[in-house]
Amino acid sequence: MKFRTAVLTISDSGSRGERQDLSGPAIAQTLAPLSEVVWTGILPDDQEQIASCLRRLADENQADLILTTGGTGLAPRDVTPEATLSVAEKLVPGIAEAMRAESMRITSRGMLSRGVAVVRGRSLIVNLPGSPKAVRECLQAILPALPHGIEILCGMARECAAQE
Repeated sequence: MKFRTAVLTISDSGSRGERQDLSGPAIAQTLAPLSEVVWTGILPDDQEQIASCLRRLADENQADLILTTGGTGLAPRDVTPEATLSVAEKLVPGIAEAMRAESMRITSRGMLSRGVAVVRGRSLIVNLPGSPKAVRECLQAILPALPHGIEILCGMARECAAQE
């Protein structure tokens, strides 16, 4: 199954055109074998704008998977997890835990990521870090489980037991 993905980059400077987005393209490249990127966008670190965009993407069923990049750290304007939680219907903590565990294998700074994963409607929303390197590392940690999770979410699969 090739699923539909939306990629939302959160960056004040990127939204003003002062910085090139490298993380969004890194997501698209990493997911290419599994997914079609159907939407991309860049927003500033503004909680209401981020939440509004996530609601629209999920509620209009534009994407099975919505990946954000950026805004997950400790800086005062890092509000992506708060925006994501404000639109959540269900939490999916194992995804964020797996990404942090993978990041911690590489750097102790991985524990500073506040990214979350949630469900809204039939969309899975996952917050990724802002650096292209960290995006690739985190995606590699969760890619094996994403297709099945999305199939379950979209009603295309019913069993979570691994097929032996």
